[in-house]
Amino acid sequence: MLAKNSETTFKEWIDEHLGLILRVVRSFAGTADDQDDLFQEILLQIWLSIPRFGGRAKVSTWLYRVALNTALVWNRSEKSRRRRSSRMVTLSQTVEVVQKPDNSEQDREILERLYGAIRKLPKVDASIVLMFLDGLAYSEMAEVLGISESNVGVKLNRAKKQLALVLKGLIDDF
Repeated sequence: MLAKNSETTFKEWIDEHLGLILRVVRSFAGTADDQDDLFQEILLQIWLSIPRFGGRAKVSTWLYRVALNTALVWNRSEKSRRRRSSRMVTLSQTVEVVQKPDNSEQDREILERLYGAIRKLPKVDASIVLMFLDGLAYSEMAEVLGISESNVGVKLNRAKKQLALVLKGLIDDF
């Protein structure tokens, strides 16, 4: 267990890594209501898991693991509910946290299409893309997902090719 109390640890981690959590939420949940539900579920799981954090991994790697595992479980359990909801996500207050306020309308459209394309990927591939966009090393991605670094590379290259097809013409350097 950490030397600090759980509440202090939780607040510090959420303050420092909110963007990571929001990216996972946006990539796994398509509607604003689903995003709210998944966000709350991830926060709950982080809170419940704090006593099990042993410090063997970086906090960001550990939080990715908790967030992604929670999102994968949530995704399976909420499948029928999500089918009934067809509204697509609009850029909301949660996105403003991770976006610069001076982004152009075209940048917001690209971001929205990117998240939509990521949601269509197999969930492990979506997880790898998110971690790649956050700058995690292959070794960190492998640790979070429990797969080999070479498997991370293969999956990432395949996912990039799929995203490039979906986003062709919007993002020239993807």
